[in-house]
Amino acid sequence: MSRYSFSGHESFHCKSLWLKKGYDYLLADNHFTDIDSVAKLGVGKNMVASIRFWLRAFGLSQSDELTGIADFLFDTEYGRDPYAEDLNTLWVLHFLLVVTGVASIYNLTFVEYQREKKEFSKDELRNFIKRKCSVPEQRNVYNENTVKKDIAVLLKNYVAPKDLKNIEDFSALLIGLGLIVNKDSDVYSYRVTEPEDIAPEIILFALLSISGGDKTVSFDVLQKMSLAFCLPIVSLIEIIRKIEKLYPGKVVFSDNSGIKNVQFIGELSRFNVLDNYYDSL
Repeated sequence: MSRYSFSGHESFHCKSLWLKKGYDYLLADNHFTDIDSVAKLGVGKNMVASIRFWLRAFGLSQSDELTGIADFLFDTEYGRDPYAEDLNTLWVLHFLLVVTGVASIYNLTFVEYQREKKEFSKDELRNFIKRKCSVPEQRNVYNENTVKKDIAVLLKNYVAPKDLKNIEDFSALLIGLGLIVNKDSDVYSYRVTEPEDIAPEIILFALLSISGGDKTVSFDVLQKMSLAFCLPIVSLIEIIRKIEKLYPGKVVFSDNSGIKNVQFIGELSRFNVLDNYYDSL
């Protein structure tokens, strides 16, 4: 079990243009620790730290080095969606945020907690995280104030604001997915994603990413993935059936004697799969 990690965002949610801004900044051979980073990025010191954090949390940078998926999406000349305008790009980014694990609260909320409940309050989610941190492997990880701030930022990332006057809250990158809904006061629920809400290529990209090069994705992993996308498992399997038809002889959903899994028969590149999606637009 890897140790959970909280904080780093400086209490700022990820704003819609921050990933592109941070990508361009690193691409120009700048460093977030440079003395003129505030001037070059045009934001405050704490926001510089937040942009750096979100690039890591979305898997777009490691040790301030840009990753392949960052170039694929955000390169000004060749990137497929530099300003993250397409809804399926947001699905890719959401998936990366959940599985990368830099910001542990996203996997804890969408995968671990959603296994137990479909509705929650801030306190219920915080108590769940406290319980998850109570094992010896997570000793001294939990700090109540830090986790409270993480929960507040997570909700700003996903929940559409009710106060139309607070324009700043509408800048959150991922609110367009509508994955968490504020039902009543402090009651939140996960929105059930419909199969037609996500392009099959996005799910195949996720399957290839999560497989880590293995030729088989187990049903347990499929269940976790369905939670990450807020898809009922039957809906995920429905999309995988579409993928079988789109990539005949390369992807197979197997259900033998109750043992369900996805098998990769032919060679597939996750970036080529995404290219197929963007080429179809």
